[in-house]
Amino acid sequence: MAAVWQQVLAVDARYNAYRTPTFPQFRTQYIRRRSQLLRENAKAGHPPALRRQYLRLRGQLLGQRYGPLSEPGSARAYSNSIVRSSRTTLDRMEDFEDDPRALGARGHRRSVSRGSYQLQAQMNRAVYEDRPPGSVVPTSVAEASRAMAGDTSLSENYAFAGMYHVFDQHVDEAVPRVRFANDDRHRLACCSLDGSISLCQLVPAPPTVLHVLRGHTRGVSDFAWSLSNDILVSTSLDATMRIWASEDGRCIREIPDPDGAELLCCTFQPVNNNLTVVGNAKHNVHVMNISTGKKVKGGSSKLTGRVLALSFDAPGRLLWAGDDRGSVFSFLFDMATGKLTKAKRLVVHEGSPVTSISARSWVSREARDPSLLINACLNKLLLYRVVDNEGALQLKRSFPIEQSSHPVRSIFCPLMSFRQGACVVTGSEDMCVHFFDVERAAKAAVNKLQGHSAPVLDVSFNCDESLLASSDASGMVIVWRREQK
Repeated sequence: MAAVWQQVLAVDARYNAYRTPTFPQFRTQYIRRRSQLLRENAKAGHPPALRRQYLRLRGQLLGQRYGPLSEPGSARAYSNSIVRSSRTTLDRMEDFEDDPRALGARGHRRSVSRGSYQLQAQMNRAVYEDRPPGSVVPTSVAEASRAMAGDTSLSENYAFAGMYHVFDQHVDEAVPRVRFANDDRHRLACCSLDGSISLCQLVPAPPTVLHVLRGHTRGVSDFAWSLSNDILVSTSLDATMRIWASEDGRCIREIPDPDGAELLCCTFQPVNNNLTVVGNAKHNVHVMNISTGKKVKGGSSKLTGRVLALSFDAPGRLLWAGDDRGSVFSFLFDMATGKLTKAKRLVVHEGSPVTSISARSWVSREARDPSLLINACLNKLLLYRVVDNEGALQLKRSFPIEQSSHPVRSIFCPLMSFRQGACVVTGSEDMCVHFFDVERAAKAAVNKLQGHSAPVLDVSFNCDESLLASSDASGMVIVWRREQK
């Protein structure tokens, strides 16, 4: 959708809470229809000056009808409840690239126990610096990026604009997590504070909700797809985790939290999906065996606050956990036993909840070091460099967003870029989705999507970056389509 029409849609979306307040389904239908009409107008090629004039008049008329634009009270109420009493977690490592040096001659994973993050960063730099200027990173992932994304610039590839679909099955209850299935273009799941999880199919058109997973008695704070996408694990404020069959939505097992506390986040161990790590409101991290429903011996550790965010590195040997008091802890994970050993602690900002952690081994040919992306209620998105094999972190740079109280999340783009630059995407309390180039020194903003009428809590790419899903505090999920040139 052309930029000015997108701004028109954003103005309408922000006033949408005032339209038919007792009939949220009509508000959602209005935005869907509005998006369709504006896309058709964009194709007609109206002069930009005329579109800008229309935007001004539209804003004035809406202001006269509904009063000054303000954030709906429901979003603020949600902010207070979710951050203080049910803060949620973070990006699971569903889109890590395998280090080519960790693969054997036939493509099988081999041990990387003797490696370190310092060594990996040095080897990454050496490989890069040996290449002629302007050449691509010599990895299969970079070539896959070229094949899937095409020969486009970074800005062109992330020129998302048009809405592909709007899901409204959770309207008026926040959707703290939305995730595409692993290596999948068209399967999407989202969880809600209404206590349910939706499994959606985007193709064939029209997109549909395949299953609604019900069973939790309180809000679902987080969920994760298994590597093969056959099961999902969910955590809830009802102090239980559940294992679901994705094919038919059946609940396979219910597992109570070992401490009887609200469960706020979860992530699969990336190599052994029989193990799942959960974080709870009593400051504890537990490694759970989902086959037995038991806590792994030696697989527990205590943080300084409520555990809101978890993320593994690609080989599954390092785990980071963030809490609501501003600390990020790193743990060494024993692959044989599931035992956790506390390694390092970083205080991002005292008292600022760490709501999102996303790890990446190699972002692009410029961002060659292992990296961590962190949201911490500081009105900034933080990018850290992993500096050693115990998970110690060093701040690389930050990007301006609005986040002071909501559990906002961010992600690395799934394809390791062969282009100059590397992109990250984040939600924000300004009701927008922001794209940033982590290697651009000035004017790092690549794109901004406007269309939500509440703070954007989570974002997720499909495997080839053709679709982006975002969820917000009012329960709306928007699937964005990359602009076609």
